[in-house]
Formats: sequence, C-alpha cells, structure tokens
Amino acid sequence: MTDIWPRSKRSEVMSRIRGTNTLPEMKIRKVLTAAGLRYRIHPPGVPGKPDVAFLRSKLAVFVHGCFWHGCPDHYSAPKSNAIFWRRKLEKNRYRDAAVRDQLFAEGWVVLQFWEHEVEEDPILCATEIASTLDKLNADFSGSRVRWIRRGSAERHSRSE
Repeated sequence: MTDIWPRSKRSEVMSRIRGTNTLPEMKIRKVLTAAGLRYRIHPPGVPGKPDVAFLRSKLAVFVHGCFWHGCPDHYSAPKSNAIFWRRKLEKNRYRDAAVRDQLFAEGWVVLQFWEHEVEEDPILCATEIASTLDKLNADFSGSRVRWIRRGSAERHSRSE
C-alpha cells in the first residue's frame, strides 16, 4: 500500500509528532502538581531523560505512547513499510530496556505508564506515583520495587 500523501506532506506531518511534553505527560504532571508534588521534567543528567523524575527519591516515571513503544493492548503494526516500522519498534523497546537497566544499576526506581492508562485515569496513575514515593521516602530496609508495569502481573524486585 502506498502513502496517501506525497513525501513532502508526510514529512511535514511526521515532524509535528511530539517526543516530549505530550498530552498524556501534561495530564499526569498537572495532577502531580495539584497534589503538591515537586519533580523535574526530562532532567539531562538522568539516563533516558524520564518524563517525570523525583531526584531525591530516585524515582523515574515514563509515559510511553501506545504506538511508539508497542503497547500490548493497542499497538497495531502499520501495513505500509512494515519492515521499517518493525525495526523502529524493536529499537525503541531495546532502548527502553537498556535505559531501565541503567537506571536500576544507578539505584533508581522506574514506573512506566502507557498513554491510554494516563488518558483513562491520570489521577490513578498519579496516586501510584505518590504511593511509590511514600514507600521510597519511608526508608524501608530490604527489597524495593524497581520496575512496575501497570495492568500486568509482571513485577520485578531487587534486594538492596
């Protein structure tokens, strides 16, 4: 299947896709700010430049787009240029895993939310962030949650 637009129009459309400050990011940040939580956005010294970061608590929050990161509930592969898009998605997933591993190695806790989760209930997502912050700030000994993927039974922990 060929593209419905000429190359110049497709380039213009693709250039408008935002990588930062997306609507889901803005929604979650609005709720976090309203709750009185202070954070940094895309901090340059943190691997992967998380969408939201709590530097003192070492909590990194990523809001992944369903299309760009391959949401298991909503991703559908484009039919045109399928090989390109498959490789692009594989590279995104590989980079996400590498960033997670690097953050873990540096002692960070990572939360990931899918775009649709934030769209459906930003307050629930912000509550999970606040709850994780509370646990981190309670100075627990023993294991701490290092990776949480909402909507999944997948949970990973590491002992300190």
